[in-house]
Amino acid sequence: MTTARRQVDSAAISALAPVAALLPIWLIAIAILWLPFWRLTDVSYPLFAFAALALGIILFSKSIQRIFLARLLSARKPTTKETATLQKSWRRVAQANHASAQSFVLAVVDTQDINAFASGGHLVVVSSYAINELNEDELAGVLAHELSHHLGSHTVALTIAQWLSMPILLLARVGFILQRLAEAISNTFSSRFAALKFFGLLISAALTVVSSLFVAALVVAQTLSSAVGHASEFQADRRAVHMGFGSELLKALQHVEDDSRRHASQQNSSQGDSLSVLSHPPAKERILQLQVLLRTEDPFR
Repeated sequence: MTTARRQVDSAAISALAPVAALLPIWLIAIAILWLPFWRLTDVSYPLFAFAALALGIILFSKSIQRIFLARLLSARKPTTKETATLQKSWRRVAQANHASAQSFVLAVVDTQDINAFASGGHLVVVSSYAINELNEDELAGVLAHELSHHLGSHTVALTIAQWLSMPILLLARVGFILQRLAEAISNTFSSRFAALKFFGLLISAALTVVSSLFVAALVVAQTLSSAVGHASEFQADRRAVHMGFGSELLKALQHVEDDSRRHASQQNSSQGDSLSVLSHPPAKERILQLQVLLRTEDPFR
């Protein structure tokens, strides 16, 4: 099989859109966090902002991804049984790409989605559904897809966006807490001090506006991430075909579609749609594309 190497493809470049959306509000959030340092030290804002941005490089460390990033993304360490299941398929995928299996961190997220995500430079997150419901070949197809995200550098912008979102989310939460506190104090003293009530409500309203702006920035970035995510998923599927795991991935997606239809008929509802990650294209679209790719681009046919 042809060795797959890391490169920057078009999906990796378009994935910078959420980063661009977060950057302005991140600069504001960092300015707020910088103010206490400015009062106590001579650290300038540009230096503080640069240091905060540069510190994000640690998220690309394999050990940090194992300890911190996986937990941040609500992923966990595989159980002994899950590890045994994963390693059978993972070794096949790693060997096919002449990659060291130990160069990546495997984690599990408890969800009914077929696959979860790749993040950082080493983290490969697989769903509990994929481990429990797919056979060895199908799981290899899913792992090849996730490895493809790393090889296409799709995870770089995602990791940067995750880092930028942290201070924004922190300040949004703090802002809403202070807003509720200001409102409570205002209500407590409203009967005795009308001016204090007005001032408290004014502070509460200001905090609500600021916190809402932070949340809005996160929502916009998430929306952009979902939009560009479709392109990266199709490119990862294409790369999986070139790796030689297109048929395995196709079978995995067809497995999910069968489970989805069966679940929908049993529940008489659309709950089966939960088997697809929302930011992913519908499984039917991916199946159709894979069928075309296998006829036209599979090097092993």
